[in-house]
Amino acid sequence: MGVVVSFEDRSSAAPDIDALVGLVREDMGRVNALIVARTGSRVTMIPEVANHLISSGGKRLRPMLTLATASLCDYAGGGHVNLAAAVEFMHTATLLHDDVVDASEMRRGRIAARMKWGNEASVLVGDYLLGQAFKMMVEVGSLPALGILSNAAAVIAEGEVLQLAAAKNTETNEDEYLQVIRGKTAELFAAACEVGAVIADRPKAEQAACRSYGMNLGIAFQLVDDALDYGGASATLGKNAGDDFREGKITLPVVLSFRRGDAAEREFWRRTLERIDVRDGDLEEAIAIMRRHRALEDTIERARHYGAMARDALALFPRNAAKQALAGAVDFCIGRVS
Repeated sequence: MGVVVSFEDRSSAAPDIDALVGLVREDMGRVNALIVARTGSRVTMIPEVANHLISSGGKRLRPMLTLATASLCDYAGGGHVNLAAAVEFMHTATLLHDDVVDASEMRRGRIAARMKWGNEASVLVGDYLLGQAFKMMVEVGSLPALGILSNAAAVIAEGEVLQLAAAKNTETNEDEYLQVIRGKTAELFAAACEVGAVIADRPKAEQAACRSYGMNLGIAFQLVDDALDYGGASATLGKNAGDDFREGKITLPVVLSFRRGDAAEREFWRRTLERIDVRDGDLEEAIAIMRRHRALEDTIERARHYGAMARDALALFPRNAAKQALAGAVDFCIGRVS
């Protein structure tokens, strides 16, 4: 059961992404149809496993960002639909793989695929989705877009390995942790946004601005997730609150709490996260320590900082519906703590 933490400076109503959803609604219909078509296979287990996760209610924020940045850059072709579907397949594949690595039992509010079909099937179906993603990229015929997304796949894998190397290491510092989330989370946000400008053949400055927007948004998104794990509802998280703690994950609230704590508090983190000796009441104690050192609030403040950088990246573009929708996506990502 989650423990609800009161974050400071919350608005009375959490921001939504209605403007973004409305902007890309027609194109997302085409993306969703393409996703359904490309999960088909004569091997029945492949669509079963893939659709278990794909149909589980994710907001599909990353493909919407590809469509929105293409709109921001006045793209008039159809390649953005393929690229958006490829981005979603890449994201889904990483979730399937992550659940195996983390031994997760829940994903997006339902049982994880690995719990139903096994680790082997989850990994292999994730590989199948990556293969389909690259096929869709090739069909667009843009070598720069293919280069961006294929590079992102490599960087994401590096980030996951880096996280694995840092797992249960309470000596991890903030710079090291940010390097992990830039790779494992923010890189796909960045690539998803950059390709929207690239296929529109926009100037390098605009391509870089879209990438900067996505990178900073992705960092903010992950930092908010880090805080929510110690104070969010399961429905918001799509997993059980406290899973990061129980799995021994080192996230920014832990990094800040460990650095700011006394000897007894640091020993608490070593026992629970390094040795995975978690006892009744330890999650509540972890939250109490974080409150004592303002670790959750400061994690959210850092998320707001990166959110502001994402908004600033949009300043290069004229004011229009796409720009407003992308700015609203920043508010939504930060506002999930409301």
